Formats: sequence, structure tokens, C-alpha cells
Amino acid sequence: MSRSRVTIRDVAARAGVSRQTISRVINGGELVSPETAAKVQAAIIELGFQPNAIARFMARGRTQTLACISPNLTDYTFASVIEGAEAAVRKEGYFLMSTSAPDIDTFVSLVDELVGAGHIEGLLVANPFADGRYQHLPEDFPTVLVGARPRDNDLDSVALDDVEAGRIATQHLLELGHTAIATITGPLAEDCSQDRLAGFHATLAAAGLAAEASPMAVGDWSARSGYECLRQLVESGQRFSAIFAQNDQMAIGVLRAAHDLGIAVPETLSVIGVDDIPVAPHVEPPLTTVRQDFGAIGRTAARLLIRAMEDDAAAAEHVRLQPHLVVRRSTQQISTATPAA
Repeated sequence: MSRSRVTIRDVAARAGVSRQTISRVINGGELVSPETAAKVQAAIIELGFQPNAIARFMARGRTQTLACISPNLTDYTFASVIEGAEAAVRKEGYFLMSTSAPDIDTFVSLVDELVGAGHIEGLLVANPFADGRYQHLPEDFPTVLVGARPRDNDLDSVALDDVEAGRIATQHLLELGHTAIATITGPLAEDCSQDRLAGFHATLAAAGLAAEASPMAVGDWSARSGYECLRQLVESGQRFSAIFAQNDQMAIGVLRAAHDLGIAVPETLSVIGVDDIPVAPHVEPPLTTVRQDFGAIGRTAARLLIRAMEDDAAAAEHVRLQPHLVVRRSTQQISTATPAA
């Protein structure tokens, strides 16, 4: 992230001490030697550093409270990540507060309230690049990005390897003999949509297929959008025998639309999703998908956050968890299928 002002991290680097030491000097702590305090004060003056509420908070008492801000708390994916993180932090003696910010204004307000007022010691931010909220991340504060490709090497991040998820789904369809494969993406502003699409295109290209010729529709992760996207693809007149939907909810919408349009799955159209949500084995036909472990993402994010809080000198980690193919009955060999459109 770009910084337009001098931060406590800059002062720590100039003085050659930790951020905690800078905070102790700012707040008049007694555990700093006169020599170190003088070095810190010289760096503050040289850089023109203006202490903020977050810096002052760092020397205050522990709250043992962390927070996770996600776009919502109702989506299965976010709820499952939070559940995994909450279980992990509880084992370490922390409490995780979960809240939602559907828009940037709400996000900024929550950061000011939770971080600026000193209510929490660390922050998890889910889906920070879906909109401009990443520009309002708290500076000089333990923060881990969840479900995001890293832009700033100072911040830890954890997510599914979404490029690999796109590759696995596409390779499965290719191995079944499908060469006319459509895709339904999530919102293209989101990292996971871009990365799953990149994996899809790269795998087609590696198989000698023109990726740009593959039919594509853009959904919003909901089953309704998957339903509408299949209808759009069919009405476009483009030919395809398989669909890679970037999440299970949209794939389930595709299954319903196929039923309503009289398209047999998997006999005429093979369908694969991503996530392996609990309902995936129970739809008709049971959904082939690429599984991601949401709980593991949450647990990993919690580990990274606690480490960032306890060791400010630790280098940032960017963890990508591996997806796994789960084959059910919504995909089959092209030998018994005919194009859906």
C-alpha cells in the first residue's frame, strides 16, 4: 500500500529499534534506556513523525481482543472462515469480534472505532480488494488480509490458490473430453475471480485451445446469477458442452436453469463449481466441485495475526492453500454428451 505520511514503521527503521520501542518512547515508558530514547527522538524529529492514536495505543494495556471485518456475516464462505479463526484465537487466549462492512464508509467507521479507539489488538480483513476499502487499512497495526492477493509485502495474507482452483476445474473437464467450455465468473473486481479466470484461460491455452473464444458470463456469486448466466449463454448461440462456474452457488443456479431449459446434466452439459459447500452433494445431480478448506484459511489467518502481534520483526507471509477436486455426478465424459447450445 502506498503511504503519504511518515509512519511508526519508518521511525523504527531509521532508529534501528522495534515499533514497540518507538511506542514506549512516545508514551513515556520507563523501559527504554536514555541512549535509545535519544536515538528515537532524533529519528522522530528528522522524519517529522506525527504520532497517531494507533501508535499511542500500542503501549497501553492488552485487551486480548481481535476483530474480523468482512463484507457480510451471512455468506457461508465468510462465516466458515471466521469460525475457523475464532476457534484458533480462542486456544491462544484471545477473543475474536466479528463484524460486517458492506461498503467503504462502514469499513472506515469500523476501523476508526475498533482500532483508533484501542478496542482491539489485531485485525483480520476479508476480501479487501473487492472495492476501495484496502486504501483505508490501518497503518502500523497488526493486520492480516484474508482471501486476497498481496499488494504490500508488509502485510500477511492468506487465501485459496485460486489460479490452481481454476486450473483443476478446467483440467477435469478437458480430461473428460470437453473442448467447448464456458465459464461463469464472480465479480471481476475481486482477486479470486481474476485468478480463477487466469487458471481457466492458462489451462485451455496449454491444451491448444483459444481461451478468448470460450463463452463467458459474469455473475455475483449467487445462485440466481448462475441461473441467469446460463440462460444468457444459451441465448447467445455459442456452443459449449461444459461449464466451469467459479463457485458452487452459481453452479447450483446453473443446474436449476438447465432443468428449466430442458438441458440434461450431465448427459448434455457437465457442470463444475468451486468451494464444496455443504449442499453440494445433495443437489441433483450431486455437484462436482473444487474444494477449499475455509476453516483452514481462518486458522491460518489467526496464526499469522497472532505472530504479527507478538513479533513485529517477523517477515510477512503470503500463504496459499491448495484446492482439491471432488468428483460427483454433474460431470461426465463428452462421449455421451452433446453441446448445450
